[in-house]
Amino acid sequence: MTVDYEDGEFVRVLDEDGVPVDEDAVPDLSDETLLDMYRDMRLTRHFDERAINIQRQGRLGTFASCAGQEGAQVGSTYALADDDWILYQYREHGAVVVRDLDAGYLSYWMGHESGNATLADKHVFPLNITIADHLPHAVGLSWASKLKGDDRAAVVHFGDGATSEGDFHEAMNFAGVFDTPTVFFCNNNGWAISVPVERQTASDTIAQKAAAYGMEGVRVDGMDPLACYKVTKEAVDRAHDPAAGETRPTLIEAITYRYGAHTTADDPTVYRDEEEVERWKDRDPLDRFEAFLRRTDRLDDERDAEIRDGIADHVAAVIEAAAEVEADPASMFEHAYDDLPPELRQQRAGFLDILDRYGDEAFVRD
Repeated sequence: MTVDYEDGEFVRVLDEDGVPVDEDAVPDLSDETLLDMYRDMRLTRHFDERAINIQRQGRLGTFASCAGQEGAQVGSTYALADDDWILYQYREHGAVVVRDLDAGYLSYWMGHESGNATLADKHVFPLNITIADHLPHAVGLSWASKLKGDDRAAVVHFGDGATSEGDFHEAMNFAGVFDTPTVFFCNNNGWAISVPVERQTASDTIAQKAAAYGMEGVRVDGMDPLACYKVTKEAVDRAHDPAAGETRPTLIEAITYRYGAHTTADDPTVYRDEEEVERWKDRDPLDRFEAFLRRTDRLDDERDAEIRDGIADHVAAVIEAAAEVEADPASMFEHAYDDLPPELRQQRAGFLDILDRYGDEAFVRD
């Protein structure tokens, strides 16, 4: 399997120039909502750039860039109800931006576990690093929602590499058998770190794997935010389906690309060439969506400048506030266990004794 963007065998609303392929396919969204989507995509890109900059300055831990994938992340999140749950891998910063990017989120990347707590009130599960192990949690959460009758869907983001993990297949099978209101959103960017997608599966597509689990499988242009909104909205409607009193899961495969490295600890020049990256940049989701908004007279230079200025101020404020969060070295023992095992209690006691003798400064790096 290779990701062939030219074959056109996926759902698309806008072509590469931002022109609707079918006017009837354009989602019925207000001008305000469309401009909000554009702002959040621009905000995601700017946040991504600033985060990489401060990581290079030593002020941030290893960071996973999302540049190129904003259309999939923002478009899909706009299709959700405010109380639908989002479970993301680690690259989907756009989903967090839609739910309101704040200093807490950035503080996590700066090494403060407490930053994850700020996501809960926004119906966003904590960031997941281990590949695919959040998929069964998403199914469990959505199954609980179904049993409670609270009419919430759970949308779980993951990469193409996650489909090689057993957690993916177990989660899909359970969701299909128990009809859980789960939307599996695979961001297929062609690479699982340095392993190409054709080494992940012998299937022609990832979307077709849905058939084995008795659910709908959809392939979408992940560089097209309106297409991602459209297919996710349809999937969420299937998950809710209050008229029929039924819930059904869906697998979405978004064909997209990451412009940068897998993380700031990666060197993509080792396994891919720059020509490939430039070809994908010609399909940039921000440029495409901006062209659509300008062509339809929803966006002009003045409004665009206002949006970009506001974004710069927002991200600057987030970075400044996150930098003020103080490290608590003793917090490393919290949250893993409700009741610490004897060995860890002993380690904590010894560590606290060292803190008393030498102070926090001995364990905090500026």
